[in-house]
Amino acid sequence: MTIVQSVAERIIDNVSQVIIGKRNEIRLTVLGLLCQGHILIEDVPGVGKTMLARALARSIGASFSRIQFTPDMLPSDVTGVSVFNQQTREFEFRPGPIMSQIVLTDEINRATPKTQAALLEAMEERQITVDGHTYALEEPFLVIATQNPIEYEGTFPLPEAQLDRFMLRIRLGYPTPQEEIAMLDSQQYQHPLIGLTQVVSVEELLAAQRAVRDVYLNHDIKSYIVNLVTMTRQHPDVYLGASPRGALALYRAAQARAAVVGRDYVIPDDIKALAEPTLAHRIIVGPNARIKNISASSIVHSLLAAVPVPGATVGARY
Repeated sequence: MTIVQSVAERIIDNVSQVIIGKRNEIRLTVLGLLCQGHILIEDVPGVGKTMLARALARSIGASFSRIQFTPDMLPSDVTGVSVFNQQTREFEFRPGPIMSQIVLTDEINRATPKTQAALLEAMEERQITVDGHTYALEEPFLVIATQNPIEYEGTFPLPEAQLDRFMLRIRLGYPTPQEEIAMLDSQQYQHPLIGLTQVVSVEELLAAQRAVRDVYLNHDIKSYIVNLVTMTRQHPDVYLGASPRGALALYRAAQARAAVVGRDYVIPDDIKALAEPTLAHRIIVGPNARIKNISASSIVHSLLAAVPVPGATVGARY
């Protein structure tokens, strides 16, 4: 697990130079990168969502593109389009911004459902299909989407199928007064992103992603994950619970978290730490619960308190 720790620590330390005071949120983003999962950042404007994506891409030397979603965007604006070449008398494919390694989809909920759907194949199958031709996406491939949770005018809520393809949902939140002062000091002369250098090669990152898959989960931990996910489907305040893809997201994220702290096995604390960011956005709260201001996050925390934790033998290999 040495390579995973090394890669993660270098990326986290590097990005922390730009995003001050949000080390835990940066760590979650790196976990998503290590287990090849996509990230949804849901927060108010101006807290550093775009800068986080840019800093991450620069830290690993990956190609980066930003898609500013608007209501008039078309799917071809995301995937690319075939254009007829007058000289060769053939159609040529001109790739869209999705053909990058780190893709920031800014204000994703401003695009129409048809345009949002253009991301589905890319996020799940790491490929796009245009005019009957399929194009594989370069590895590593990560979509970081942002949306403003308090702005509803001119927005289109993400459909459940789209939300389910995001491995993690995180919130950056406002910095503390001390962190905000440090942020002002860091940008006195120039933005810290300008001087940010690459600290990890793409080859090292791909090797770390492969190493994460070797982290061990015994049967008790797997049962714990499945029990949590099953209880989301049976909770009286839940209209629609987490999908099997949610169980797999929690499984993969737990592997990455264990590897980052130097373990080659997963413990219940890994599951508890990641249950809310991996499951809450997949849960649809019932109408009666919404009236009572019961959130999906609070439901996940109540299930963590209710579902029995596996015994002390979880770290043993048997």
